Amino acid sequence: MKSASQVRKLLFVFAALLGIVFVSFPAHADVVKVVVDSTINPITAEYISRGIDNASQIHAQAVIIELRTPGGLVESTREIISKILSSPVPVIVYVSPSGSRAGSAGFYILESADIAAMAPGTNAGSAHPVLGSGATMDPVMKEKLENDSAAFMRSFVSKRGRNVDVAESAVRQSKSFTEQEAFQQKLIDLVAPSQEELLKQLDGRELKRFDGTTFTLHTKGARVVSYPMTLKEHILGFLMDPNIAFLILIIGALAIYAEFNTPGAVIPGVVGLIFVVLALFALNLLPIRFAAVGLLLVSFMLFGLEAKFNAHGALGVGGIVMMILGALLLVDGPIPEMRIHLLTALAVSIPFGAITIFLVSIAVRARRNKIVTGISGLIGETAIAQTALTPNGKVFLNGELWDARSQTSTSAGTIVVVKSVNGLQLTVEPVRESPTAQTSLS
Repeated sequence: MKSASQVRKLLFVFAALLGIVFVSFPAHADVVKVVVDSTINPITAEYISRGIDNASQIHAQAVIIELRTPGGLVESTREIISKILSSPVPVIVYVSPSGSRAGSAGFYILESADIAAMAPGTNAGSAHPVLGSGATMDPVMKEKLENDSAAFMRSFVSKRGRNVDVAESAVRQSKSFTEQEAFQQKLIDLVAPSQEELLKQLDGRELKRFDGTTFTLHTKGARVVSYPMTLKEHILGFLMDPNIAFLILIIGALAIYAEFNTPGAVIPGVVGLIFVVLALFALNLLPIRFAAVGLLLVSFMLFGLEAKFNAHGALGVGGIVMMILGALLLVDGPIPEMRIHLLTALAVSIPFGAITIFLVSIAVRARRNKIVTGISGLIGETAIAQTALTPNGKVFLNGELWDARSQTSTSAGTIVVVKSVNGLQLTVEPVRESPTAQTSLS
């Protein structure tokens, strides 16, 4: 009987544990939420890719990409779309909240999703391809680029069952659409004012995946789990702003220069090195014009020449102009948000030029000045004879009494000049001074 009772107790405990485990699971699989609120760049692509992989690992019901972006880099956009199209988990791209947009690269990402949704008061489109900094293209290059981008758009829009012609017009004619226009012209699947309403509308919806398989969403009661960026992605995402990267680069360069002019300070050198490395790492992920790097180097040279030759500001102004041009052309971004702004270039270049010229001029003057300390600094100094020098006696120099020797007899009170120093004895000779000079020294 005792063993039977123990068995029943074990079964009861097992059943209780099983119940706890069962209750701990939600009725439906979780929905993973990824928030993109910046330009499309390599960090964005890495973040979205990790979010989709995480959703696949936990067997989530779907991934929601809450999107608001002005656009971004083509290669990063293609990487994101490739990940969405091959995702084992349905991907929902939701342009939200009201007032947001999915411009340029964001429109491609929106159209590639299993479910494309927008909140009221949002817009999407203007997906015409451009060269970096909006440079003018020759007709042949423009046509090639348009055709390639349009074909890329058609390659996934047609399989998603959306309006290919209208989607292509956003590429060729830079058209943009409100949420209602996009819904009516079958560019998106639904309009939802909130995330809760979005999940409610999606519950029970049957999807045809990109690979041809079908999937039914069960989103009612699903728990939405936010998938955050890592610390590395947060830092790099901040540095990916070209204005921030340029500012950090210049501060780092100035700190390193300060270290060279004050050897042993250490802190400016360490801070400068860290700043420069961070800036170069971020700029390496952005499209950089090497000609602009050359302009920045020339500006540094002009600052140094201004301080050395004292060109009355001409070389310094030239250096500031070169730095401003180099800054504006440094990042070859396809949209204004991925370029260095004129205000940033002016606010950084003018103070940097002034500070650099000041520091270089101090260093140049210090190297040119003769040594004025120690024994050598006494030669040429004037003193007053405290006793008669016949030929030895005492002189008063810089608040101190010195032993002195003169080749000619000198009476007390005579002004003498130091000619040489022998140990602790000065060799002097009298100076014929005007009465005004004698009065000022007495």
